[in-house]
Amino acid sequence: MGKKTLPELRDEIDALDKKVQSLIADRAQLASDVAEVKKAADSNSVFYRPEREAQVLRSIIERNDSLLKDKDMAHIFREIMSACLALEQPLNVAYLGPEGTFTQEAALKHFGHAVSTIDCASIDEIFHQVEKGNAHHGVVPIENSSNGVIGGTVDMLYSQGLKICGEVEISIQHQLMSADQSEDIEVIYAHQQALDQCQRWLSNHYPNAELKSVASNALAARIVKDENNAAAIASEAALSLYGLERIAKNIEDKTGNVTRFLILGKEDVPASGSDKTSILVVTKHESGALFDLLEPFKDQGINMLQLARHPIPGVKWEYLFLIDIEGHREDKKIKQALTEVANRVLKVNVLGSYPVAVL
Repeated sequence: MGKKTLPELRDEIDALDKKVQSLIADRAQLASDVAEVKKAADSNSVFYRPEREAQVLRSIIERNDSLLKDKDMAHIFREIMSACLALEQPLNVAYLGPEGTFTQEAALKHFGHAVSTIDCASIDEIFHQVEKGNAHHGVVPIENSSNGVIGGTVDMLYSQGLKICGEVEISIQHQLMSADQSEDIEVIYAHQQALDQCQRWLSNHYPNAELKSVASNALAARIVKDENNAAAIASEAALSLYGLERIAKNIEDKTGNVTRFLILGKEDVPASGSDKTSILVVTKHESGALFDLLEPFKDQGINMLQLARHPIPGVKWEYLFLIDIEGHREDKKIKQALTEVANRVLKVNVLGSYPVAVL
């Protein structure tokens, strides 16, 4: 039997598309049925379950034996799950705006494109939108592989009562853009972190340009849209969103630049099978205080993923520690370690246990 013709192959694809569409419709109906069951049991039911979504996405990756890459297959299902969740409960997610920021990209990567987004002018406002109930969740940057932890986020985690319920990572690639690339560049706008991450490139290519820090790279792109002799450092999304022209591509000094974002909410998250726990600790002012803090984790064989020192807001020369550990707060070993830590320090605040990023 000879090879199939192009029309025959296309007919088979069309037939498969109909089956896939029908199966997605069946899944949507089941999601709607789940919502009705939850509402009947409890009018205040939580519809978005981070641990459940993480488990589903991990299973999709584990059983993928197709020509598609694991992450590509998972992204397809991420969008199906997002659309189905919207049938149960439309989610509002706050992010650092305006449109075109890496934070918005992180929000859509984590929740899918069926969510409604609220762009905020600052990290503080993201926390406040979730606290007030205007947003179900918020997305904030917590650390960058080149620049370390984001101080403004740590300050808000220390002073506010929201919980961490997820994480997502975004590869950061900076583009230099302007309204007219033929013009001489006299000023370059960007978020301070972007300016820091592109410092060497900027010194080599635009040593005489004035560098101006603004609240976000997307705001920088919006500013230069209507300003002559000005350029912005922003994302690929901002380039098309604001109708700008690319001057240079991927100008970050270090390749592999990644920013990690946290998902904020009000609910504790049950264990998913692959989790991490974040805590904030204030130690005593005495010799060996840091050793006393770390020893319980060592004794219990708990892997520490991050230890970052940060000034306590409003208190001179005193510091807190942001710590990420492997496992869930309900794990026996972690419970024991946290109990021991609490007896050795001035303050310990468990920010949340949540699934390790899948996508």
